[in-house]
Amino acid sequence: MKTLYFQRYYFIGIGGIGMSALARYMQAMGLSVAGYDRNPTELTTQLEREGIAVIYEERLENIPREFYVKEKTLIVYTPAIPKNHLQWNFFKDWGYTIKKRSELLGMITENTYSVAIAGTHGKTTTTSMLGHILHSAGKKSTSFLGGISENYQSNLILAGQEISVVEADEFDRSFLRLSPDKICITSMDVDHLDIYQKGENLAETYREFVRGLKVGGTLLIHKGLPIESAQTYAVEENADYYANALRREENCWFFDFHGLDLFWEKLPVPLAGRYNLENTTAALAIAAQLDITKQQAYQALRSFKGIKRRFSIHHHSTDKIYIDDYAHHPSELDALIKTVREWYPRKKILGVFQPHLFSRTRDFQEDFARSLEKLDALILLDIYPAREQAIEGVNAQTLLELINLKEKECSDLTRVLACVQQKDFEVLLSIGAGNIDTLVRPIKEWLDKTNPC
Repeated sequence: MKTLYFQRYYFIGIGGIGMSALARYMQAMGLSVAGYDRNPTELTTQLEREGIAVIYEERLENIPREFYVKEKTLIVYTPAIPKNHLQWNFFKDWGYTIKKRSELLGMITENTYSVAIAGTHGKTTTTSMLGHILHSAGKKSTSFLGGISENYQSNLILAGQEISVVEADEFDRSFLRLSPDKICITSMDVDHLDIYQKGENLAETYREFVRGLKVGGTLLIHKGLPIESAQTYAVEENADYYANALRREENCWFFDFHGLDLFWEKLPVPLAGRYNLENTTAALAIAAQLDITKQQAYQALRSFKGIKRRFSIHHHSTDKIYIDDYAHHPSELDALIKTVREWYPRKKILGVFQPHLFSRTRDFQEDFARSLEKLDALILLDIYPAREQAIEGVNAQTLLELINLKEKECSDLTRVLACVQQKDFEVLLSIGAGNIDTLVRPIKEWLDKTNPC
């Protein structure tokens, strides 16, 4: 494997969900790993517990000395790193070998049978579920996830080198670095207009990604997506692979799975929501193509615990329910709120939403407003900037004014817990892809104390 030419790997932006999975992988290969990130998080703290050095200041003297040997060190970076970053410029000026995260992922997977799962929504759940199915069945596989698996408490499922399952990221066209044997595309909703400018550019990039499929490879898409010559999957409608007959038996939910020359009856539903049944159908279709049996699939679905921050229920008492979710696009908000309504009809839902990126908020502000109106009450947090600078006229208050709700207000992360504690609600949702996850523990502790299960 080409990557093993280097003995040391330094990640600039190591706390990112994709970067940290690669860091864990390289460490598991017995190589030296360290990296920089701007702030400590739960994920960087876990990396440190696992023996990976994480630096939180750009100063060059903080970099471990062994990584100054440039012939033995590969620098891996995320596009979110600013161009004036001190460490980035040092490594560049001194001629280190530097790769994007996506390039390293491509290098790791090029000598394996590679399955790439892409889509603006659904790819994390589908990747995690497929990775769990393969691991449970004893397949020699490694899965790189875009979220933290509840089963493994990690974004890396490491169990062998024959099959690689990767979450293929469309941001910055990163997935074009991959050359998979199988591709699955879950969705192609317009997003990342800061990169693509318009939806057709995004769609064309997906088509370019498909053209990178290895000769003889398999393409699977959600039925209805504008890509030709593909196998399709769907829920409750005809497709090459489809799920139907959703029913409740013995106090559990089950469905039937149909595929090319196969029929698996009465499989357990692993996660709530129609959108998750679609993700399950995609994962099963690929698993069946990789010679997974019905019994293996059944056992894996029954034991699948989901992904952190994907419809994660943290409190469930008679009076209060608390769910945390990563949704940060209007389509994801719609799917989340619809599922909560289905599960908890006639209950009052309070949402705490943190918009992610100024550009995304600007580009979809009308869609965000229509989605958030489906709540009963809303606390809107400041926009989480991530990699961006502020955009004039784009802020939480401007978005709030577009939302037709009687119970709505703006807050910030420091005041929102006190605000929530004064509200009347039956279901509480914390929603967003920024640092809103820091609210989960204090909200859970408050609810557990005041409304014991």
